[in-house]
Amino acid sequence: MPQTIVDLLNKGIEANNTDKYRRDNLISLPAEGSLIVTGDLHGHCRNFERIVAFADLANNPDRHVVLQEIIHGGPEDALGGCLSYRLLFDVVRYKLSFPDRVHIIMGNHDTASINSSEVMKDGREMNRAMRMALEREFGKAGADVDLAIKQYLFSQPLAVKTENRIWMSHSLPGDRFVEKFDPKILDRQLKINDVVRPGSAYLLTWGRRHSQAMLDKMAGMFDIDVFILGHQPQEQGWGRAGENLIIIASNHNHGCLIPIDLVQSYTVEQLLELIVPLASVS
Repeated sequence: MPQTIVDLLNKGIEANNTDKYRRDNLISLPAEGSLIVTGDLHGHCRNFERIVAFADLANNPDRHVVLQEIIHGGPEDALGGCLSYRLLFDVVRYKLSFPDRVHIIMGNHDTASINSSEVMKDGREMNRAMRMALEREFGKAGADVDLAIKQYLFSQPLAVKTENRIWMSHSLPGDRFVEKFDPKILDRQLKINDVVRPGSAYLLTWGRRHSQAMLDKMAGMFDIDVFILGHQPQEQGWGRAGENLIIIASNHNHGCLIPIDLVQSYTVEQLLELIVPLASVS
């Protein structure tokens, strides 16, 4: 079984790298079809099931789905180990079923896993909690599965951009670090030091509390009108954090998604009206 999982993750890496809409670290979607945007999942299996049901990709051949922050949270083993890697395996299978229409972007828990740095959630260091669960489930092969997970996470793109001028990434650089961010990271091969502070992938996944001036600067840099991000907790499932910024979460009972028509343009207000509570999806 461990080798089957390693093989699955390696196939996921190949699918990430050969996504027809990917150029280096950016997914650029065309002005056709539709898109389902989701926030952090953090091991929430039921909400992932709802996202899959709502998207219904098998019957909507021109629809795309953006997912993020799959690991760290959700079910635990008997000793409190984090089992969110099981959801990651399911998400990779989803990607393999629809390789050019499921796009999984890198989050801060991903960068922390890749570089084995500490990352806290609900008072626990999550990398250790997940590593311990892997060792208990896979025995000596747990280290091999852990390495394959890190390699998979490293293969994820950083952002998605649409022709109708919407940008999706896990976060954006914080105000204090925006000058250190190099936008050329989107146009070249990712390096391991990019995911370590103050690398540009690290900055793009860890920033919080963005000023409007910074948002306007980044919107000009990326040539877009609206940002949809995750990362920052949202008790009601979504929040408006600036004139051109929506933050969504999909990792709890008030989680949500946003369905978008890739043909038409949107204001932030129009996008907010489209929000769908995941609890409403059967």
